[in-house]
Amino acid sequence: MKRREFVTLLGGTAVAWPLAAHPQERMRRIGLLIASSDNLETTARLSALRDGLRRLGWIDGRNIQIETRLASGDFALMRQQAAELVALNPDVLFAAPSSAMGVMRDATSTLPIIFAQLADPVGAGYVASLARPGGNATGFSQFEYAIAVKWLELLKQIAPGVTRAAVLYDPDNAGSLGYLRVIEPDAPKFNLRLAMAPARDAAEISRAIEGFVQEPSGGLIVLPSSVAGAHQEHIIAMAARHRLPAIYPFGYFPRRGGLASYGTDTIDLYRRAASYIDRILKGEKPADLPVQLTDKFELVINLKTAKTLGLELPITLLARTDEVIE
Repeated sequence: MKRREFVTLLGGTAVAWPLAAHPQERMRRIGLLIASSDNLETTARLSALRDGLRRLGWIDGRNIQIETRLASGDFALMRQQAAELVALNPDVLFAAPSSAMGVMRDATSTLPIIFAQLADPVGAGYVASLARPGGNATGFSQFEYAIAVKWLELLKQIAPGVTRAAVLYDPDNAGSLGYLRVIEPDAPKFNLRLAMAPARDAAEISRAIEGFVQEPSGGLIVLPSSVAGAHQEHIIAMAARHRLPAIYPFGYFPRRGGLASYGTDTIDLYRRAASYIDRILKGEKPADLPVQLTDKFELVINLKTAKTLGLELPITLLARTDEVIE
């Protein structure tokens, strides 16, 4: 064999060796079950999750395939979607908030699940403890049930004349009972009488609020749920129509015209959840990853809405507000 032919052959072989030694990484699959509807907040949360994954080197369509299901607060649909995602046998599942996590946990006890926006994952039975989850699920908890007392306090600070408060909640949401257990015994401390207002859809929301406003001096407290998220515009419109001072669990409510909110930055939770998805894809187990608690809260007040309701907000309250919308 001539030297030139040998060098050419050797060069070709040398190029082939690295390809054989480093096979292309297989496409990984992630299943997302989101209980809320396709709205601006959901889009922002999912964008934060995808951005977090991208920063860690996981690109949808390149080395991961993301399957997303949005349930719009419909539990029957959510159960169907959870079964669909489990049937795909993904490398990891993501579920948010509590309602989606409950359905997903019923659908599989073996596939890894990362969750976000859960109030009490231990009490709900999703993990054995925060430090050592011990099963197939772990993730990020948004706040404890005790935050409900803050919502009572905030309502009285903003609208001292309110003596009655309707508590709008989803009776199918496992977390609702936890908030109600905290909020009911503390209401008298703020000179408030509570009226429970369970609602699963827009029609029930309307009936609950319209029945409540038959008496004066009322306010509204909206508990976190996929139903509240899916019908946020309707709730805000009903509160405005009946001139109800309303306290919400998340900042997107006052940013869309609601009065005030105190709660966690959910978009930050989704961004942080990407780190746990990354660790699962790299071989770690949910049982070994501690549940992380939120450390970022925000008080948001819509000053324009307050003025429309004829409310004069204390300077001390405005001074500690993270975002004032004018």
